[in-house]
Amino acid sequence: MKGRVAALALLGVLASLATGCGIRATSVPVDAGAAPSRVGCVLPDDRESPDGGGSASVVRVYLVCGSRVSPVEREVRMPGGRSSAERLPVARKLLNELRKPPQTVEKSAGFETAVPRRLTISKGTTDDPDEALRLSEPLDELPPYALAQIVCTYADTSAADAEGGVVLGGPADSGERDGNGDGSGNDGDGSPLRRYECGSALRTHPQSAETAGTHL
Repeated sequence: MKGRVAALALLGVLASLATGCGIRATSVPVDAGAAPSRVGCVLPDDRESPDGGGSASVVRVYLVCGSRVSPVEREVRMPGGRSSAERLPVARKLLNELRKPPQTVEKSAGFETAVPRRLTISKGTTDDPDEALRLSEPLDELPPYALAQIVCTYADTSAADAEGGVVLGGPADSGERDGNGDGSGNDGDGSPLRRYECGSALRTHPQSAETAGTHL
Protein backbone atom coordinates (compact mmCIF):
# COMPACT_ATOMS: atom_id res chain seq x y z
CA MET A 1 0.00 0.00 0.00
CA LYS A 2 2.80 2.38 0.88
CA GLY A 3 4.50 1.58 -2.45
CA ARG A 4 1.30 2.39 -4.35
CA VAL A 5 0.93 5.75 -2.57
CA ALA A 6 4.55 6.59 -3.36
CA ALA A 7 4.05 5.79 -7.04
CA LEU A 8 0.99 8.03 -7.24
CA ALA A 9 2.89 10.84 -5.54
CA LEU A 10 5.73 10.45 -8.04
CA LEU A 11 3.30 10.70 -10.95
CA GLY A 12 1.87 13.88 -9.45
CA VAL A 13 5.34 15.42 -9.24
CA LEU A 14 6.13 14.52 -12.84
CA ALA A 15 2.85 16.06 -14.03
CA SER A 16 3.66 19.26 -12.16
CA LEU A 17 7.08 19.40 -13.78
CA ALA A 18 5.58 18.92 -17.24
CA THR A 19 3.12 21.72 -16.63
CA GLY A 20 5.93 24.00 -15.46
CA CYS A 21 7.81 23.33 -18.70
CA GLY A 22 4.87 24.49 -20.75
CA ILE A 23 3.80 20.99 -21.81
CA ARG A 24 0.09 20.38 -21.68
CA ALA A 25 -1.38 16.99 -22.34
CA THR A 26 -4.75 17.02 -24.06
CA SER A 27 -6.89 14.60 -26.00
CA VAL A 28 -8.72 17.45 -27.80
CA PRO A 29 -7.17 18.75 -31.06
CA VAL A 30 -6.13 22.40 -30.89
CA ASP A 31 -7.98 24.58 -33.40
CA ALA A 32 -5.41 26.91 -34.95
CA GLY A 33 -7.95 28.45 -37.28
CA ALA A 34 -8.51 27.96 -40.97
CA ALA A 35 -5.50 27.68 -43.22
CA PRO A 36 -4.88 30.82 -45.27
CA SER A 37 -6.66 30.67 -48.60
CA ARG A 38 -4.44 30.57 -51.64
CA VAL A 39 -5.63 31.66 -55.03
CA GLY A 40 -3.94 30.05 -58.01
CA CYS A 41 -3.95 33.06 -60.37
CA VAL A 42 -2.60 30.68 -63.00
CA LEU A 43 -4.59 29.52 -65.99
CA PRO A 44 -4.46 25.78 -66.74
CA ASP A 45 -1.77 24.56 -69.13
CA ASP A 46 -4.32 22.78 -71.30
CA ARG A 47 -6.18 26.02 -72.01
CA GLU A 48 -6.18 26.82 -75.71
CA SER A 49 -4.03 29.89 -76.24
CA PRO A 50 -5.31 32.68 -78.49
CA ASP A 51 -3.58 32.61 -81.87
CA GLY A 52 -4.59 36.03 -83.16
CA GLY A 53 -5.67 34.55 -86.48
CA GLY A 54 -7.54 36.52 -89.09
CA SER A 55 -8.22 40.12 -88.12
CA ALA A 56 -8.07 39.41 -84.37
CA SER A 57 -5.14 40.30 -82.14
CA VAL A 58 -3.90 38.72 -78.94
CA VAL A 59 -4.00 41.34 -76.18
CA ARG A 60 -3.08 41.34 -72.52
CA VAL A 61 -5.87 42.37 -70.20
CA TYR A 62 -5.16 42.91 -66.52
CA LEU A 63 -7.63 41.40 -64.07
CA VAL A 64 -7.75 41.30 -60.28
CA CYS A 65 -6.49 38.12 -58.68
CA GLY A 66 -5.86 37.93 -54.97
CA SER A 67 -4.34 41.22 -53.88
CA ARG A 68 -2.79 42.16 -57.23
CA VAL A 69 -3.59 42.72 -60.88
CA SER A 70 -2.28 40.13 -63.33
CA PRO A 71 -2.48 39.76 -67.12
CA VAL A 72 -4.49 37.24 -69.10
CA GLU A 73 -4.42 36.86 -72.87
CA ARG A 74 -7.53 37.36 -74.96
CA GLU A 75 -8.22 37.40 -78.67
CA VAL A 76 -9.82 40.70 -79.66
CA ARG A 77 -10.54 42.43 -82.95
CA MET A 78 -8.44 45.56 -82.49
CA PRO A 79 -7.92 48.66 -84.64
CA GLY A 80 -4.42 48.51 -86.15
CA GLY A 81 -1.52 50.87 -85.72
CA ARG A 82 -0.08 52.95 -82.89
CA SER A 83 -0.89 56.43 -84.20
CA SER A 84 -2.69 58.85 -81.93
CA ALA A 85 -5.68 58.63 -84.27
CA GLU A 86 -6.17 55.04 -83.08
CA ARG A 87 -5.86 55.84 -79.39
CA LEU A 88 -9.57 56.17 -78.59
CA PRO A 89 -10.79 53.11 -80.55
CA VAL A 90 -8.10 50.96 -78.91
CA ALA A 91 -8.92 52.34 -75.48
CA ARG A 92 -12.60 51.57 -75.97
CA LYS A 93 -11.93 48.01 -77.13
CA LEU A 94 -9.72 47.30 -74.15
CA LEU A 95 -12.12 48.93 -71.69
CA ASN A 96 -14.89 46.75 -73.09
CA GLU A 97 -12.79 43.67 -72.29
CA LEU A 98 -12.20 44.92 -68.75
CA ARG A 99 -15.91 45.45 -68.17
CA LYS A 100 -16.80 41.89 -69.20
CA PRO A 101 -17.21 39.22 -66.53
CA PRO A 102 -14.15 36.93 -66.50
CA GLN A 103 -14.32 33.88 -68.73
CA THR A 104 -15.16 30.60 -67.02
CA VAL A 105 -11.57 29.39 -66.98
CA GLU A 106 -10.36 32.78 -65.69
CA LYS A 107 -12.95 32.82 -62.93
CA SER A 108 -11.99 29.29 -61.87
CA ALA A 109 -8.38 30.42 -61.52
CA GLY A 110 -9.42 33.27 -59.21
CA PHE A 111 -9.55 36.18 -61.65
CA GLU A 112 -12.20 38.92 -61.43
CA THR A 113 -12.70 42.50 -62.55
CA ALA A 114 -13.33 45.63 -60.51
CA VAL A 115 -14.11 47.84 -63.53
CA PRO A 116 -17.73 49.05 -63.42
CA ARG A 117 -19.93 47.95 -66.33
CA ARG A 118 -21.24 51.50 -66.71
CA LEU A 119 -17.78 53.05 -67.21
CA THR A 120 -17.05 54.64 -70.61
CA ILE A 121 -14.11 56.53 -72.06
CA SER A 122 -13.78 59.50 -74.39
CA LYS A 123 -11.06 61.66 -75.88
CA GLY A 124 -9.77 64.67 -74.00
CA THR A 125 -10.89 68.26 -74.29
CA THR A 126 -9.35 70.66 -76.79
CA ASP A 127 -7.03 71.92 -74.03
CA ASP A 128 -5.84 68.42 -73.09
CA PRO A 129 -2.65 66.88 -74.51
CA ASP A 130 -3.17 64.48 -77.42
CA GLU A 131 -2.54 61.39 -75.30
CA ALA A 132 -5.21 62.28 -72.74
CA LEU A 133 -8.29 60.09 -72.25
CA ARG A 134 -11.26 60.91 -70.06
CA LEU A 135 -13.33 58.41 -68.11
CA SER A 136 -17.02 58.90 -67.41
CA GLU A 137 -16.39 58.81 -63.65
CA PRO A 138 -14.00 60.92 -61.54
CA LEU A 139 -10.70 59.15 -60.90
CA ASP A 140 -11.10 59.55 -57.13
CA GLU A 141 -14.44 57.73 -57.26
CA LEU A 142 -13.18 54.69 -59.14
CA PRO A 143 -12.15 51.59 -57.18
CA PRO A 144 -8.33 51.71 -57.04
CA TYR A 145 -8.17 48.14 -58.34
CA ALA A 146 -10.21 49.19 -61.39
CA LEU A 147 -7.87 52.12 -62.05
CA ALA A 148 -4.85 49.81 -61.80
CA GLN A 149 -6.49 47.41 -64.27
CA ILE A 150 -7.09 50.18 -66.78
CA VAL A 151 -3.59 51.66 -66.48
CA CYS A 152 -1.79 48.34 -66.87
CA THR A 153 -4.03 47.19 -69.72
CA TYR A 154 -3.47 50.46 -71.61
CA ALA A 155 0.29 50.58 -71.05
CA ASP A 156 2.37 49.57 -74.09
CA THR A 157 -0.61 49.99 -76.42
CA SER A 158 -1.61 52.92 -78.60
CA ALA A 159 -3.81 54.07 -75.71
CA ALA A 160 -0.61 55.09 -73.89
CA ASP A 161 1.89 57.84 -74.61
CA ALA A 162 5.27 57.33 -76.28
CA GLU A 163 6.88 56.21 -72.99
CA GLY A 164 4.11 53.79 -72.07
CA GLY A 165 2.46 56.13 -69.59
CA VAL A 166 -1.31 56.47 -69.43
CA VAL A 167 -2.87 59.93 -69.12
CA LEU A 168 -6.36 59.82 -67.63
CA GLY A 169 -8.89 62.28 -66.31
CA GLY A 170 -12.44 62.26 -65.10
CA PRO A 171 -15.38 63.68 -67.07
CA ALA A 172 -15.04 67.14 -68.51
CA ASP A 173 -16.73 69.92 -66.57
CA SER A 174 -18.44 71.39 -69.62
CA GLY A 175 -18.97 70.91 -73.33
CA GLU A 176 -21.14 68.78 -75.55
CA ARG A 177 -21.10 64.99 -75.60
CA ASP A 178 -22.80 62.77 -78.10
CA GLY A 179 -24.68 59.62 -77.16
CA ASN A 180 -21.57 57.48 -77.71
CA GLY A 181 -19.49 59.51 -75.25
CA ASP A 182 -16.77 60.29 -77.78
CA GLY A 183 -16.29 63.79 -76.41
CA SER A 184 -16.65 65.44 -79.83
CA GLY A 185 -17.07 69.20 -79.56
CA ASN A 186 -15.93 69.14 -75.93
CA ASP A 187 -13.90 72.25 -75.25
CA GLY A 188 -14.24 72.52 -71.48
CA ASP A 189 -11.21 72.33 -69.22
CA GLY A 190 -12.40 69.19 -67.44
CA SER A 191 -11.14 67.66 -64.21
CA PRO A 192 -7.37 67.44 -63.59
CA LEU A 193 -5.38 64.90 -65.58
CA ARG A 194 -2.98 62.38 -64.08
CA ARG A 195 -0.27 60.31 -65.72
CA TYR A 196 0.18 56.72 -64.55
CA GLU A 197 2.79 54.04 -65.15
CA CYS A 198 2.25 50.32 -64.74
CA GLY A 199 5.20 49.45 -62.53
CA SER A 200 5.63 46.49 -60.23
CA ALA A 201 4.42 48.58 -57.27
CA LEU A 202 1.07 49.24 -58.97
CA ARG A 203 0.68 45.64 -60.10
CA THR A 204 1.39 44.16 -56.69
CA HIS A 205 -0.32 46.89 -54.64
CA PRO A 206 -3.24 48.10 -56.80
CA GLN A 207 -4.69 50.08 -53.88
CA SER A 208 -1.80 52.51 -54.39
CA ALA A 209 -3.49 53.70 -57.60
CA GLU A 210 -5.28 56.29 -55.46
CA THR A 211 -2.02 58.24 -55.11
CA ALA A 212 0.10 56.80 -57.92
CA GLY A 213 -0.72 59.30 -60.65
CA THR A 214 1.33 62.39 -61.41
CA HIS A 215 -0.77 65.52 -61.85
CA LEU A 216 -0.36 67.29 -65.19
